[in-house]
Amino acid sequence: MSYEFTNDWFTKVAEDNWKILIPQVNPKKVLEIGSYEGAATSFIINNVNDCEEIFCIDTWEGGVEHEKMDAKSISMKHVEKRFDKNIEIAIKEAKSNVNIKKIKARSDDALINLLSEGKKNYFDFIYVDGSHQAPDVLLDAILSFRLLRVGGVIAFDDYLWSEELESGRDPLRCPKPAIDAFTNLYLRKIDILSAPLYQMYVTKISD
Repeated sequence: MSYEFTNDWFTKVAEDNWKILIPQVNPKKVLEIGSYEGAATSFIINNVNDCEEIFCIDTWEGGVEHEKMDAKSISMKHVEKRFDKNIEIAIKEAKSNVNIKKIKARSDDALINLLSEGKKNYFDFIYVDGSHQAPDVLLDAILSFRLLRVGGVIAFDDYLWSEELESGRDPLRCPKPAIDAFTNLYLRKIDILSAPLYQMYVTKISD
């Protein structure tokens, strides 16, 4: 069996950053917000020896930017099926006995539930790649910070991404303003790691 990925968005990220970053973090407990076809999840499964848990949060309904796409060109139902298949393949090749927890829900609901279940300061690595709308990204960032242990890392995807609109660039329909707001407000509690700006990485240094 071989993986079924319909795009290579994650390939450059893995080659440029994650092949160095992930072994250094060596996360045992991982949280992923926005899983799509499971490329990032599969990478962690295949490259971390001691990973115990990966929580994958996604609605598999697509974001606002998917609404204008032709339904025939991208079926979120098929995306979810590819996620399930890719994770099954990755687990068979896994370096550790990792437990995958698929959570099909909005990220705000899922993250609040995790906090209510006692997961504050629980995760070693959190990947924020869900909604690209600035208010949603800011909420994901703040809740993720509460869920991350001191010394853990949050990775924000698509830092410089913006949606192509007929009216031009909408500053509320891209992640950057939210990530900037988060890093400015939490500047005494995080360190920003050096990396290409298509992703932003921060280490939590205090609660």
